Amino acid sequence: MSVQHTLLAKIIHWTFIPLYVYGIIKQVNDISELEDSELLIFEIIFATFFLLIVILRFTYMRRFKTIQGAGEHVHIIHYYFARIVHRAMYACLILLPLTGLIIAGLYNQGYTDEEQIILDIPLVLHATAADLSYALIALHISAAIYSRIKGEGVWSSMVPMLKESGPTDNEIVKKIAGFENKIYDKISNLISSKESN
Repeated sequence: MSVQHTLLAKIIHWTFIPLYVYGIIKQVNDISELEDSELLIFEIIFATFFLLIVILRFTYMRRFKTIQGAGEHVHIIHYYFARIVHRAMYACLILLPLTGLIIAGLYNQGYTDEEQIILDIPLVLHATAADLSYALIALHISAAIYSRIKGEGVWSSMVPMLKESGPTDNEIVKKIAGFENKIYDKISNLISSKESN
């Protein structure tokens, strides 16, 4: 029997999604909108709350294995790849509100479009973190669906529906998974040979 995520871990995972989506939907599209002091205060409060939630989530969730629930052996390269994706997601989710707070602070101090050079760095970091978060979340969801198709048990440890009954019997999926493991083996061998040199 594979190890399942705790109820609290599932709640933290699933309730964060609407917070993230809300943050994306209500984002400020033009920095001049921050002239509205009520909006500026709301953005600061929301970004602070979002940052706090992300840090609390990371602090709690890091106690679990990256591929929690896997009933089958997971290649070490696959494990590290998944871990890198998770850490990169957290980095983006921390950078989003942090750079938003820096932008709001600079704007509040009187830096505007005329002094764009000062705002450029946090604006570019903010936009990059947002774009990268979309890509990483799409990759995370795709990996979860692929894991579900393979029947590894990772899906069932976090998702409350469409539970896996065990590894797949589908020959096509088995071939794809076998090819995937060969790639991981090659990467592992490449790393080992570089370390021995």
